[in-house]
Amino acid sequence: MKILEKKLEKQLEPSKFPRHIAFIIDGNGRWAKKRDKIRSYGHKYGIKACKTTIDNCLRLGIKYVSMYGFSTENWNRPQEELDTLFELFSNFIDTELEPMLKKDIKFIVSGDYSKFPKKLVDAVEYAVEKSKNNSKMVLNLCINYGGRPEIVRAVNSIIKEGVKEVDEKTISNYLYTAEIPDPDFIVRTSGEQRLSNFMLWQMSYAELYFPKTFWPDFNTKELYKALINYSKRNRRFGAIKESK
Repeated sequence: MKILEKKLEKQLEPSKFPRHIAFIIDGNGRWAKKRDKIRSYGHKYGIKACKTTIDNCLRLGIKYVSMYGFSTENWNRPQEELDTLFELFSNFIDTELEPMLKKDIKFIVSGDYSKFPKKLVDAVEYAVEKSKNNSKMVLNLCINYGGRPEIVRAVNSIIKEGVKEVDEKTISNYLYTAEIPDPDFIVRTSGEQRLSNFMLWQMSYAELYFPKTFWPDFNTKELYKALINYSKRNRRFGAIKESK
């Protein structure tokens, strides 16, 4: 372990870790461009960063991890890039499912993945079914996901079922994330400071963090820095905490 990483590890406060971290994965293409490579090269290394981050969160005892891997707007990208992403998603599930099962990780999905190629749809459904009884960590992969479409979908489902009176809990129960708590901490890499239609309902009280690091470079050190930053936040949820 590198000296800086060790130093950062000593500053971690597990009692102040978020229960649910959601990552907006950003910067794969720009990371590749800096190396005179095509965007797909960046996506491949982005998958490696996903594996590292999942393993680190599991090791640190973080119960819920969401990863925003493909938005409803990403369909506008070149077909070659889309094909690469679909193949990478399929390969990720194929190669990581058995290790995830052994690590007691439950795999769930937010988004309308039925729009993807059949190979990927089958892989997703198999992973969800095989891991449904796991409980050490929940990995929520957000693919073909958008916050506004999710809310519209929830409202239409509520109407279809004839619910006469709606409160916040009702809507939450009809979202993709109904079985997991709202995120405490949103991390968007690459320095961009926007939400990009991600978990608009769920992030009402989430802390936001925007490191300039491109996602393929989001390693153990960067996760430690994020968690240290979070642990220093004063989360009041609208109340006032008396100073001592």
